[in-house]
Amino acid sequence: MRFIVSGGGTGGHIYPALAIAGGLKQRFPGCSVMYIGTNRGLEADIVPKAGYRFHAVRAVGIKRSLSWHNLKVPWEAWAGYREARRLIRGFAPRAVVGTGGYVCGPVLLAAARLKIPTLIHEQNALPGITNRILSRFVDRVAVTFEDALPFFPRRAPVRLTGLPVRSEVLTAERELARERFGVHQGELLVLSFGGSQGARTLNRAVARAITHLAGIPEVRLLHVTGSGQYQQFMDMLAKEGFGRDMPDNVTVVPYLYEMPEALAAADLVVSRAGAATLAEITVRGLPALLVPFPYATGNHQEHNARALVSRGAAEMVADAEFSGSTLVGVIEKLLADRSRLEEMAEASRRLGKPGALDDIIGIVEEII
Repeated sequence: MRFIVSGGGTGGHIYPALAIAGGLKQRFPGCSVMYIGTNRGLEADIVPKAGYRFHAVRAVGIKRSLSWHNLKVPWEAWAGYREARRLIRGFAPRAVVGTGGYVCGPVLLAAARLKIPTLIHEQNALPGITNRILSRFVDRVAVTFEDALPFFPRRAPVRLTGLPVRSEVLTAERELARERFGVHQGELLVLSFGGSQGARTLNRAVARAITHLAGIPEVRLLHVTGSGQYQQFMDMLAKEGFGRDMPDNVTVVPYLYEMPEALAAADLVVSRAGAATLAEITVRGLPALLVPFPYATGNHQEHNARALVSRGAAEMVADAEFSGSTLVGVIEKLLADRSRLEEMAEASRRLGKPGALDDIIGIVEEII
């Protein structure tokens, strides 16, 4: 039995595709999985390292502004379609699954035209253009957020599944994790991070908040600066009067390999609003203070954040308005009203989809 998965450009498309590939291998022992992406996206590096057979096709997106670049889009799209069709016919998969990015256009369209069962998964609350177009041709559409449903055609076969998360996030034990990070009984652990590369806005706000947070013994802060911004963060701390010695209740690291354990130990998360991050937050039932990245395509991170805010699971602050005083204010408010924190945690837990991968693989079984 053979399957093709496709998704490209950013980790937000690639890692869900790899999770689905792993789920297929688990559900169908001995099956072969081919990954189709582009040579320009991160997938060209990440996928082979994950042990999957990788092939690249041409794929290009339309610029939203007037550009000479758009004149070559039809030719590139046709060339990518022909390359994808050739790969699909040669591999003869039982089903093709796409997770978004421009590369899914030629791949999923070619598969649909060849009468091969097809499924697309949309990670964000505001669906991408490619997936919206493909929803008219594929057999099934799976979505992470209920808020994405109105953006698809009424007759599109859409199902709410959630987004697959790493198994370690699901299995990490809270008490062991809190002991590992030195969190004492009654303390509120705030986990803040801006992704593997960090987020300048979050780093600046945390640096300015640490002086105040150091004086609140009930709060413990674990902040991840991002590998490329650690030194810059330490320089900001120096201006705030701190040297290399952190206050006892503050831990700052450039990168955190133990993120599943940190999520298990946390009481409040401060982060961007990428779909994968929110899937992990909600599957652990964590309240969140979200600061959406304002330059995400279509401002989709704000749509993701609002999906949690509207259901009482999070609070949101615009990037331009987020500051150290804002962060301290939210933490103090929730510290003074633990029942509000518990309500947010319960709302987050209701949104979590721990069975997302099983549901997606179940849809693949249906269409084949």
